[in-house]
Parts: sequence; structure tokens; C-alpha cells
Amino acid sequence: MNQALLIIDAQQELMDGNEKEKAVFKKDQLIRNINLVINKARKSNVPIVFVRDLDVAEGKGEGFEIHHGISVPQEAKIFDKKATNCFHGTELLNHLRSQEIKHVVMMGCSTQHCIDSAVRTATISGLDVTLVGDGHSTVDSDVLSAEHIIKHHNHTLHGHYNVDHFSVVRNSEEDLFQPTHDSYR
Repeated sequence: MNQALLIIDAQQELMDGNEKEKAVFKKDQLIRNINLVINKARKSNVPIVFVRDLDVAEGKGEGFEIHHGISVPQEAKIFDKKATNCFHGTELLNHLRSQEIKHVVMMGCSTQHCIDSAVRTATISGLDVTLVGDGHSTVDSDVLSAEHIIKHHNHTLHGHYNVDHFSVVRNSEEDLFQPTHDSYR
């Protein structure tokens, strides 16, 4: 099965925070887990795709770049987006289809925005998704703590389906590139 690792908005300023925003919840653990899964993807010859949000650091400078703690492979493909949904207004879906990708492992920021919309859009676009449960993060909202937002989304998105394709949530320590979706069909 052709698959890809998709890392969304793992950008310097978004993860570290700035004068207006705090750093994402468990940032150091998130960076470790992203690097762990990147290494697994490379060992399995799985292509790695990053998406950057043009709203982060006004789309320029060090704050806009992928976090310096993340080991970005030279061969990684990078897409920039203007919308919350990384598939909207980008060539990401066309790229995945051109590579005949059927399964996407997802990680990144922010849980309730870009991660949620990516998981849901991928499933209606013909992709099975493995969301790395300890591989996405956010900051506290006015209503919920970051920890509760992450737990809620892991619960809600595990088994989320759109008729033929759906998402499962697994942790970074698992063999993420051996999909388990067929055991649910």
C-alpha cells in the first residue's frame, strides 16, 4: 500500500509561541515523537510531506520555518497553505493522488483546527488516515485545556469514517506504517 507521512504546521513560532500565544502543549514530547515517526517513515521508504501555514509569522522568517528541532529530510516535499484545511487551495491532494497514496499518517498542529480538518477531508477524499495520538498538539482555548482538546479529538477521530475510508488513532511507538484499517472494515 502506498502511504505518506503528513506533518502539518510544525512551525517554529506556532510551536514555540510568541508574545501573543503560548507554546503548544507538551512541545518537547511532540518534537521527539515527530522525529521518531520521521525516522520510521524513512526506514520504511515512506515519503514525507510537510505543510506550512502562511499565517504563521506572516509567512516569512525563522518563525515561519519548520521547527528547528525537527529533522526535515532533504527529500521531503513542502506545501504552503492559506486556509486551515491543508487540502484547500494547495496541490497536496493532487500530489498524494499522483503518488497513488492510499494511507496517510498525520501529525502536527493545531489539533482542533488544522489536524481535525485534514483528517476529515482526507477520509472524504479517498484516503485512510492514521492520526498519531501523541503526535499532535495545541494550546488552551477559552473553554478547554489543550490536554482535553487533544483527548477529545483522539476519541472523536478514532473510527471517524466517511463510508469507505476512515481514521484510526495510534501512538508514535506503534508500527504506524502497518495500517490496521482493514481489521475494521
